Amino acid sequence: MAEEIINRVTNSILEVFDLEDYYQEGARTTIDLKDWLEHEFILREKGFRAQVKTHNWEQYKNQYVAIYCSNDAIIADWAFMLITSALQPFAKKVVFGTLIDLETNLYQSKLNNLDITAYKDKPIIIKGCAKKPVPTSAYIMATNLLQPIAKSIMFGEACSAVPLYKRISSDKK
Repeated sequence: MAEEIINRVTNSILEVFDLEDYYQEGARTTIDLKDWLEHEFILREKGFRAQVKTHNWEQYKNQYVAIYCSNDAIIADWAFMLITSALQPFAKKVVFGTLIDLETNLYQSKLNNLDITAYKDKPIIIKGCAKKPVPTSAYIMATNLLQPIAKSIMFGEACSAVPLYKRISSDKK
């Protein structure tokens, strides 16, 4: 007679915090301003404004957009602002930076408004192994968010978690 296999992870008091649950669905795209510059380095206001006026902004409808410049061109702030102004009626969100900066911004807006009371005084595992893009910055945000209230924090999967933090009794909040 074989012994019954008991799933200790399922019976555990561990709370799993999965950042993928806070991933905002939607297309992501970038606009590299170097492509809008004369010889990829010179910003001429008249030509730049003409490009902005004739560009098909509707192609960014319901997308998350990151605006950046991939070379060392000196670009006045108003150029980024003008592109943002043109995108505003179409894009879900516009940020300055790369796709990683965009993901960071999206996670930050979600995590800043999260009710974390369910995690108070509990051992938490921040889930690793994501199928969706989760930037390192989101893991840092989650740690900062949860540590003040958690009993302990680990990273990874329940079967192979890396301990990160354990509250000592004098830390209790």
